[in-house]
Amino acid sequence: MAAPAFAQTAAERLTAVEAKVTAAQSAGDNAWMLVSAALVLMMSGPGLALFYGGLVRKKNILGTMMQTFAMMGIITVLWALIGYSLAFGDNAGVTGSFIGNFSNALLHGVGLVPDGVYVATIPLQTFMVYQLMFAIITPALITGAFAERMKFSGMAVFLTLWAIFVYSPMAHMVWGKHGLLNAALGGKFPCLDFAGGTVVHITSGVSALVCCLYLGKRIGYPKEPMPPHSLVLSFIGACLLWVGWFGFNAGSALAASPLATSAFVATHFAAATAAIGWTVAEWIKTGKPTALGAISGAVAGLVGITPAAGFVSPMSALAIGLITGIFCFCMVFFVKIKLGYDDSLDAFGVHGAGGTMGAVLTGIFANSAINPIFGAGKATGLLEGNGHQLLNQIVGIAIAWIISIVGTLILLFIVDKTIGLRVSAADEREGLDLSQHGEEGYHAELQAH
Repeated sequence: MAAPAFAQTAAERLTAVEAKVTAAQSAGDNAWMLVSAALVLMMSGPGLALFYGGLVRKKNILGTMMQTFAMMGIITVLWALIGYSLAFGDNAGVTGSFIGNFSNALLHGVGLVPDGVYVATIPLQTFMVYQLMFAIITPALITGAFAERMKFSGMAVFLTLWAIFVYSPMAHMVWGKHGLLNAALGGKFPCLDFAGGTVVHITSGVSALVCCLYLGKRIGYPKEPMPPHSLVLSFIGACLLWVGWFGFNAGSALAASPLATSAFVATHFAAATAAIGWTVAEWIKTGKPTALGAISGAVAGLVGITPAAGFVSPMSALAIGLITGIFCFCMVFFVKIKLGYDDSLDAFGVHGAGGTMGAVLTGIFANSAINPIFGAGKATGLLEGNGHQLLNQIVGIAIAWIISIVGTLILLFIVDKTIGLRVSAADEREGLDLSQHGEEGYHAELQAH
């Protein structure tokens, strides 16, 4: 018996759609995005873990590195359950301007074909795992502010909640469907953020400042010297961060495209001038150029170029790096000392301050010749004639600051009053390695304050 004509027509249409989707996929784009995802994960462990680990005292190296490693596990599971859905779920209406929904919970509907909105040539699952790597490193950055004094249990619960209530809404607003700040998908206040200046660096950096103010200073700070115990480890970590950042920024093109090349070049150029800017500023102030200053400057430049990477020319990238490097140097050497807060590893001074400056400079230097995000022939940044974009950038910055301050304070208070946040004075003096994990990073005879 012959099948009905309408059934044959439906089957033919389905086959045509599948063929079209398959044809749209690019093996080259997918390969680049999978490599980029791996590069971003490398930024967390070993990059950030080594960078932060070398900056603390010997007795806290494992405790500090474990905080980053814990995020690699905890956030992965959280992302699969609800995190991705809250950040990228399609939630139309007023609520959808601020947060996704549970339509993709348990990765429902996140398959091996493009979705046509977030990605056109790679599987949606590739996009999901790439965005996961951003969700991992963002809370890990915060740990630098409260290094050497937070309980492991308190850290784990606080940052899990933070990923849900601070990161996910911010990611949705900037990158999600119907997001309030989404420049690519018609947000009400289109904020240019190519790879996470607001989503990653402002949220983590500002939250870091709130954390160090809430917890208070380390015992002995600032009277007792607390120099990094191994700048060699930090140096290696910084270099891994620099390399990994190509996946962070150039990968945000979501394709092996000319835009990825542009973002790659901008990223490298900004890191170089920021390292030079910080080093020269420190040389003038202290009389010596230090390795710590050089690697701190490079990271600051990478932070500053993150929102701008896919919107600016190489020469603009040089300028952004130089400005951000010197600005972050001033935040660390003057503002922090003047105000007296104990941001242990300068998470705010580099990421909060650098992310804010980078977001502002993006609104100034963005160029439609690099990325005509608003349409062909339409100006993008201030220097090109679109002064209103600077206002949109400020709106995005303000929202990132507000959600980070309010959300972090509430979550810190809840966790503090339930399971506690700060280690005891005795445990702090003993060090996180022994008090929190019962092990040491170095042999006992080498352990020193």
